Parts: sequence; structure tokens; C-alpha cells
Amino acid sequence: MFATENLKFMNMKTLVIVIHPDLQGAVVNKRWVEELKKFPDQYVIHQLHECYPDGVIDVAYEQQLVEQYDQIVFQFPYYWFNCPWLFKKWLDEVLIHGWAYGSESGYKVSGKKIALAISLGVDEVDYQPTGIYHYPLADLLRPFELSFEYVKASYLPPFAYYGIEYNSSEEWIEKSVQPYLDFLNAL
Repeated sequence: MFATENLKFMNMKTLVIVIHPDLQGAVVNKRWVEELKKFPDQYVIHQLHECYPDGVIDVAYEQQLVEQYDQIVFQFPYYWFNCPWLFKKWLDEVLIHGWAYGSESGYKVSGKKIALAISLGVDEVDYQPTGIYHYPLADLLRPFELSFEYVKASYLPPFAYYGIEYNSSEEWIEKSVQPYLDFLNAL
């Protein structure tokens, strides 16, 4: 009975999967992780690059971890119009047929709230039809949305913090913390 009660308690926490190839050299993502560590009763931080520096993912462990939480946030820097390579590898290897979709025993992610928390180098205006990239960020993130919808998860709008390439001052970084916490608390 204790194990069941403990599992229910864990489900109330949010699993934050951090995917940053150089978190120690990061600015915004590192600061977010530092802040999350202040609330161990609310957030479980799982750093993929720290766990898998060689890129070899323990799929069974990752699946077991995902099954324990109803709210999962993938936190990463957005560059080259995509995610860091280890996140794509994680998606390919963890969300497999028979577990995440495609069979009677699949859909282990079904109903879980999934969101992205991303940092972007350029300003938000650059991701507008009149901006330098000509596409809204939501359009560029559509493959993530479709992937999580395919496994019947509840994909939520992302948290995006723009402009870190142009403004990496301590004040700018600190300005991101409360909106990020507000985003997580609203899940």
C-alpha cells in the first residue's frame, strides 16, 4: 500500500527532461534547472546528456520513468530549427511501437500532459511571417505536436524564451525564471 501511495505522490510532480549538450556552459537552461532544484517536491529533473554522455539510451529505464508521471516537460535550446540530437534519438528509441502506440498494450503516454520549454537565440519577432524566418514558432514545432498527439498524449502550448543570443545579461536571464515557473505551475 505504501508503494501505491508513493506512486500517487510522484504523479503529482512534473518530470522535467532537460536536453542540453552543455548545461554547464548554458545560461538560461542552466538557470532554470537551478531554480527547479529549489522545489524537489514539485519537480523531478532528468538530464539526458548527463545520464547518457555516450548517447546510449536505457530505453526500459526511460519508459519506466515516463510511466510514473502525468506531466512531462522537455526543456531544451532550440537551434537549427530543431531540438538537440539526443532528444530526437530519445523520441525514436523510447516512443516505440507496442509501448507508445500501435497495439493493445501500447499508448503508455496516453493522456499525459506534455509540453516543451525552449530557449531561443533570436527575438520573437524573427518568428513571424514578416520576420527573418517567416514562420511562427508554433509552425516550426508542429512535428513535436504531431508526434505527441500520435501517441495520444495531451500536447500543451510551449514555453518559449526568446533573445538569449542578443541579450545574455544576468538581468535578462533572471527575467525568464518566474514566467518559466508560472508556465510549469499552470500545467
